[in-house]
Amino acid sequence: MKTILIIEDNEDIRENVAEILMLSNYKVLMAANGKEGIESAQKNQPDLIICDIMMPGVDGFGVLHVLHKDPETQNIPFIFLTSKSERSDFRSAMEMGADDYITKPFAGNELLNAIESRFKKMDVMKKMLSPDIQGLSELMSTLDNKKSLDDLKNESNTNTYKKRQVIYKEGAHPHYLYYILKGKVKTYKTHEDGKDLVIDLYNEGDFFGYVSLLEGTAYKENAECMEEAELVLIPRKDFEELINSSPATAQKFIGLLAKNLAEKEKHLLGLAYNTLRKKVAEALVSLEKKYHTNKKEPYLIDISRDDLATIAGTATESLIRTLSDFKSEGLIDIKNGKVVITNDRKLELLIR
Repeated sequence: MKTILIIEDNEDIRENVAEILMLSNYKVLMAANGKEGIESAQKNQPDLIICDIMMPGVDGFGVLHVLHKDPETQNIPFIFLTSKSERSDFRSAMEMGADDYITKPFAGNELLNAIESRFKKMDVMKKMLSPDIQGLSELMSTLDNKKSLDDLKNESNTNTYKKRQVIYKEGAHPHYLYYILKGKVKTYKTHEDGKDLVIDLYNEGDFFGYVSLLEGTAYKENAECMEEAELVLIPRKDFEELINSSPATAQKFIGLLAKNLAEKEKHLLGLAYNTLRKKVAEALVSLEKKYHTNKKEPYLIDISRDDLATIAGTATESLIRTLSDFKSEGLIDIKNGKVVITNDRKLELLIR
């Protein structure tokens, strides 16, 4: 049972709100002024707070300010309840971090709908969401007055790209968030000597191109299709509308999209310090983990030797020699130019 704290100096309104909430199976705490409300919130840690604005002593704005400075209470959903309906009050409340604003008089269902909406958002924020279209869909479903994901997809362009076609180049300014419906994409940087370094690999269901959107900067890498691909291009304004819907939503969405940054950093360190055998082994294992979706059948690593060498961070000639050694050792097989891992365990031991 969720607990809701009511901070309201008018006894009749306080009792009326409490009755509505108790009939809806909420546990209710009550405070007759701002000071009592702050003490109750800090002591009891309610799941949600409903607070009047105009109160003697510490008013609603003061309550919100104090609770938002306290790490123990700053994330509790906060709904203002007031008889004032001027737009300036609404704007002030939301700028301070309130989650909603209800004007007296109000209907019971209006209050309950606002509360249920806050709890739904909090449940999603606490969940581990997958970094794909399903995760984004679930996150977007909690936003107020925003387009549904189907609307966003239908209104966005879907483009088909050929193998090795460049999607964007380093130095260009971003206009879209990209989502892969079909195919594989790599992002890479080109060194002054002309060698490419693969930054990341993306598969069906992945987003990419979001770092520059979040930073508001030009692309720091190139993006290219590894095979024929079908991409959804989500306009920048829709992406910004999503992450600007609330600080909590922005934080969750950024974490949702960037959850692989630690792995990327580890990979780049490995390219700098690992031995040749370890680099090639890590490239093969990472490709299989990334793209091997049908576990009932062996995965054929079907990319060019040049691309594989780029992913491993080595020269093509060195890669070919190492693949030959791995085949002799029974770690892999090569069928029609495609690499098949035949001994996962030993290959992974090379990485440790």
